[in-house]
Amino acid sequence: MTSSTMGPTRQKRATIVDVAHHAGVSTASASKVLRNAYGVSDAMRERVQASMDALGYRPHRPARGMRGQTFTVGMMASDIENPFFSIIADGITSVLKTENYELLISTGGYDSASQNASVDALIDHQMDGLILIAPVVSGADLERIARDIPLVVVGRHSSSAALDSVSGDDDLGSALVVDHLVELGHRRIAFVANHQDQLEPDRPESVRLAGFLGAMDRHGLGGEAVVIDSRWSLEGGREAARIADTLEHPPTAVVAGADVTALGMLSELWETGRSAPAAYSLAGYDNSRTSSIGPIALTTVDQSGFEMGQAVGRLLLERISGRTESTHLLLEPQLVPRATTAAPAV
Repeated sequence: MTSSTMGPTRQKRATIVDVAHHAGVSTASASKVLRNAYGVSDAMRERVQASMDALGYRPHRPARGMRGQTFTVGMMASDIENPFFSIIADGITSVLKTENYELLISTGGYDSASQNASVDALIDHQMDGLILIAPVVSGADLERIARDIPLVVVGRHSSSAALDSVSGDDDLGSALVVDHLVELGHRRIAFVANHQDQLEPDRPESVRLAGFLGAMDRHGLGGEAVVIDSRWSLEGGREAARIADTLEHPPTAVVAGADVTALGMLSELWETGRSAPAAYSLAGYDNSRTSSIGPIALTTVDQSGFEMGQAVGRLLLERISGRTESTHLLLEPQLVPRATTAAPAV
């Protein structure tokens, strides 16, 4: 076989031993720098890091896993079409990278069976910790997962002693939207519910719905509240818009429950030659980056997704480091009024 027909020669991968020799330090010292261990001087860290860069060194993660630590964290979300999840992931990554951790993302789908399977796969890949974004699995499943791996849950209003949680005050967030719409003059207001087979009370969709109904009652409008059963997704938003069109007494305003749902509703309106707020006022929830784009200008609720992600990253690193007592954070949301809400047309 001639050289012209042979494949490219694969370059030998640099090892931590190679790095140590290049830097003129012991393998143990180089390993300490890699682990970001306590007691490493700045000079030593810079010296070893320079050798890692020069040799193109990358840690061999399966081998590190055999030694008990992989410096990887798994994050599971139902899907990747929800723009709010990317904001949370950015916040998480900004913290994890300071400790040389990598974030690996898995989509678990919308039912508990597929999400449990996704979680089990992440655990089997020897992640050091796990983050679940608004999981639909049961509270008992969360307790089981937390026994196997350090766990932080986003969105669930948990009080479990086995795990940490970070969520926005969803009851208050829904109330802020209702107060805004009522102040504009709306009375018949709809809420798009995120349908699930087993809706547990600590899930964000449960708390937001309860907050909506409570705020409507507080304004004396309980009888005017409409609940549209759909899903918090783009297609769920389109379906919700179609359902709203079939109601005998259509709402003058809709609380979509999530930005991704509101975007689906806007899409359906645009396809039928309509818009918000001309057809009805429309509010989302999450303040995703897309919601602020000029032609969209969606009224929404800001629950500080980037800061939420940073808090999640910090809590998980603490869990990985050995903290056992639980922490449950509740962040205060803010209303962001934009062009999709206005006084009723009629």
